[in-house]
Amino acid sequence: MIKENFIINKEKIDIAQTLKCGQIFSYRQISSNPDKFIILSSDKKAEVYEMSDHYKIYTNDVPYFQNFFDLETDYEKIKCELSKHKMLIKPIEFGAGIRILKQDLLEVIVSFVFSANNNIKRITESLFALRQKFGEKKDDYSTFPSLKRLSEITVEQFKEIGAGYRAEQLVKLMKQLQKIDFDGLKHLSSDKIIKNLIDLSGIGPKVADCILLFGFNHTDVFPVDTWIEKAFRNFYESDLKNSNYWSRAEIRNFLTKEYGDFSGYAQQYLFNYQRNSFIKSYEFV
Repeated sequence: MIKENFIINKEKIDIAQTLKCGQIFSYRQISSNPDKFIILSSDKKAEVYEMSDHYKIYTNDVPYFQNFFDLETDYEKIKCELSKHKMLIKPIEFGAGIRILKQDLLEVIVSFVFSANNNIKRITESLFALRQKFGEKKDDYSTFPSLKRLSEITVEQFKEIGAGYRAEQLVKLMKQLQKIDFDGLKHLSSDKIIKNLIDLSGIGPKVADCILLFGFNHTDVFPVDTWIEKAFRNFYESDLKNSNYWSRAEIRNFLTKEYGDFSGYAQQYLFNYQRNSFIKSYEFV
């Protein structure tokens, strides 16, 4: 039962921008009240109400969501540093209120395996169905399933909630995840974690980078998707020889060298700006 609340000043975060920039799928904006969001993370729930100059967040776990919104990180310093790069001036102005959420690692892994070659509406529907069918009932919502419960789901059951061809990958992945020492992984460098991740079913380089950024909170990675690729080619077309022929791996390597430990933040500002500049009825991530 939600009993507690806390307040976040709007100068710290734009929650709508943060939720809609491709890093999380388990939330809903209430159609009858666009100023209200429901956010689910792991076994927790938050109700967010937008006021004139602040947000009021009602939740069953205040410390969890204070950490979840990454309120202690100095984003003004990050934006100041990134704004030295001409490519990011407009994206930062456009998405100035974005923060990188600190999410549950297991949920991030499963979510981004679902996200491969998929659209946001379908990903969101599948993940809510996963909670409803296989999570535990808690008050008026369902928790994200434990790894043990996920490991009991069959290929057909994954297909029933919209996993499609990913169903076989997910069944295999759940078995693999049971053998992974995630506490040990958390102490490794991004490159070493990625080497472990891309050996797993359904996880390629882009999904691995997303898991590093949104699950492990490593900001020295730069996930490259269609939107980042378009932004890169548009911006660097006249500056870099043969950049139109670069692979996504080459683009990623260039951008991580360019932005270093701020790569993840740069990616979110750029992804949000590019996607909203060319928004279509089906958005691929």
